Amino acid sequence: MSVTDIAAADLADSVRSVRETEPLVQHLTNTVTINDVANLTLHWGGLPVMADSVGDAGEMAELARAVLINIGQVPDGRVEAMHEAGRTANDRGIPVVLDPVGVGSTPSREAVAESLLSGVDFTVIKGNYGEISALAGVEADVKGVESIGDYEEIEATARSVAESTGATVVASGGTDVVADADGAVRLAAGHEMLGEVVGTGCMLGATVATFCGALEDAREAAVHGTLAFGLAGERAADLEYAGPGSYRTNFRDAVYGITGDAVADPVDDALEDRIDEVR
Repeated sequence: MSVTDIAAADLADSVRSVRETEPLVQHLTNTVTINDVANLTLHWGGLPVMADSVGDAGEMAELARAVLINIGQVPDGRVEAMHEAGRTANDRGIPVVLDPVGVGSTPSREAVAESLLSGVDFTVIKGNYGEISALAGVEADVKGVESIGDYEEIEATARSVAESTGATVVASGGTDVVADADGAVRLAAGHEMLGEVVGTGCMLGATVATFCGALEDAREAAVHGTLAFGLAGERAADLEYAGPGSYRTNFRDAVYGITGDAVADPVDDALEDRIDEVR
């Protein structure tokens, strides 16, 4: 797939594949956003399961089509379960997505991320600009779980992480970046209100994992999942909202409404205008 040649029909096919496949997506995630993550997976057409205890995590990974590991909270038992699920998924050849929430903010999170990267092969790594920069070992400004500051070289940084890990990398920000060892692309889709809702980064990770569970090509899943997420953010803003609370509801409804036919709407037909390839 040449990402610069993406048309609405390609994205529509991916959305249809998710809804037809109904992939079981196992989430080992934080309790702050667990309900949003589960609901968004369901709204895309996947089947969410939140198995994050030792024993159950590995057993559920035997059944899943994709596994999402989110380090938003890192108690010892959950970290052990993350390794268990990740190794089981690797043995089965199913995709594993890492969301390194807050990495770069504390040594404990850095240690957890390093242990996971050394023990599990990840298909996709999804983080904000600061988190991806921290994984690359370049200067990053992460406060709590939020990325602040300027990241002028984020495309090169994301590609560096992709080259060192073998994963496709999604760096989320004002303009999202998807990179692998062959290059990077900028994706212009989304709305500023997404930044006013806690957990949209976790929901993007769930979206990418759900697309990975239905599509064979990791880069395609990352690009199409990120694009679909951004389009949902735009459509949510087209509906009436009074603030972040009502926008959050609109967003979940917009995801539910993004079917293959809806994506093929002429308003989104020129998706190539939203994509800028960076060599």
